[in-house]
Amino acid sequence: MIYADNAATTKVCDAAIEAMAECMRNGYGNPSSLYSFAQDAKEVLEGARKTIAECLCCDPKEITFTSCGTEADNQAVATAAKIGRKAGKMHIISTAFEHHAILHTLKRYEEEGFEITLLDVAPTGVVSVEQVAEALREDTCLVTIMYANNEIGTIQPIAEIGALCKERGILFHTDAVQAAGHLPIDVKAQNIDMLSISAHKFHGPKGVGVLYARKGIVLANVLEGGAQERNRRPGTENVPGIVGMATALKIACDGLEESTAKVTALRDRLIEGLDRIPYSELNGDPVKRLPGNVSFCFEGIEGESLLLLLDAKGICASSGSACTSGSLDPSHVLLAIGRPHEVAHGSLRLSIGDDLTEADIDYMVESVTEVVTYLRSISPFWRDMVEGKREHVFAE
Repeated sequence: MIYADNAATTKVCDAAIEAMAECMRNGYGNPSSLYSFAQDAKEVLEGARKTIAECLCCDPKEITFTSCGTEADNQAVATAAKIGRKAGKMHIISTAFEHHAILHTLKRYEEEGFEITLLDVAPTGVVSVEQVAEALREDTCLVTIMYANNEIGTIQPIAEIGALCKERGILFHTDAVQAAGHLPIDVKAQNIDMLSISAHKFHGPKGVGVLYARKGIVLANVLEGGAQERNRRPGTENVPGIVGMATALKIACDGLEESTAKVTALRDRLIEGLDRIPYSELNGDPVKRLPGNVSFCFEGIEGESLLLLLDAKGICASSGSACTSGSLDPSHVLLAIGRPHEVAHGSLRLSIGDDLTEADIDYMVESVTEVVTYLRSISPFWRDMVEGKREHVFAE
C-alpha cells in the first residue's frame, strides 16, 4: 500500500504511541485533583504545554488544549466576535477557500448581524496582502486566513498579513492545521494573535488540538463546564493525547529541514510526472505550496472513479478535503481558484510523506496515467471533446 492522503490524517509515530501508552499506564490521574499522583499528571501536562509552546515560539500560558483544530477555529472566531461586538466592530475578513470549520462558523455570525467579507482567491491559490489591506475597515474586528490550504496546499503570506493587522490594531487568526509540523512557525515574529493546530496532521493522535492566543486575549468559551485550562476550555484534559501531540510536534519540528528537503523533491517529481498527462493541470502555485501536497485536475473524468481505481492499485488518495468527501458537490476550493464545475469534479489530491521513495512516486505516476487514460476511454464527455463537440479547458 502507498499512503498518499496525509492531508486527511497521518499515521501516529512510534514515539508518540509509546509516550501515550506510558501516560495511560502510569500517569492516568486527573490533573485537576490535589493529591500527588494527580499532580504528577499535571506536571506531565504542563511539560507538554511547554514543548508545544517552544515549537510555536510562544509562552506556555498562551497555549490552550482543545479536542481538534475545528474546535480551536470555532473558539478563535467566537473570541474575536465577542471582543468586536463589545467594541461595536462587527466586520470579519476571511477567504473564499477556508476550511468549513471557519466558513460555517462565519455563516453563523453573519446570521447574528456580523458582516463577512470573503476575499477572492487568485488562480495561484494565494491571497495577497493588498487584498486584505483594501478590505480592512474601521469596524473590522478579525482577519482569519489559513496558513496553508488543506486541499491545494498553497501557502499564504502570513507574516505580511500579520504585520498589516498589527499596524491597524486588528486581531489576526490563522488556521495552521495543515502547516504545523510541515512549515516553520513563529507566532511572535509573524504577528499572529491566534492560531489553530491539530495533532493528527503531524503524526500525533486524533482528538486533540491547540489554540494559541496571544497574552491579553481573553478567550470566549464555546463549551460550558469546569475551570480547566485556566477557565479557557472546560473538560478534563486528554493528557495522553496531549503528550502524544507534543511528542509528535517536537519530532516534526526538530527534523523539519531534512524532511522538507526530501518531501519537496518527491513532490516535484510527482508533479513533473502527472503534468505529462494531456489536458491536466496542477492546482495552485507550484512553489508556494506545502512540501507534500500535489493537487491536479484532469479533464474528462470523475474524481470518485479515479480514487476507487487507484485504491485497487494500492494507492490511498483523495479528491479534496476528507471532511467533505461524502459530498457530490465540486470542491469549493477549486471553484474559488476558478476551476469550472466539470473540471473540479475530476480532481485528485496526493499528500505524501517522507516514508515514500522515488519508486513509489514513479508507480503513482504510472498508475494515475493508466487510470485517467482508461476513464477517458469510457467517458462520453471526453469523446465529445475529442470530436470537437466540446471545448477543452486545459491546453494539451
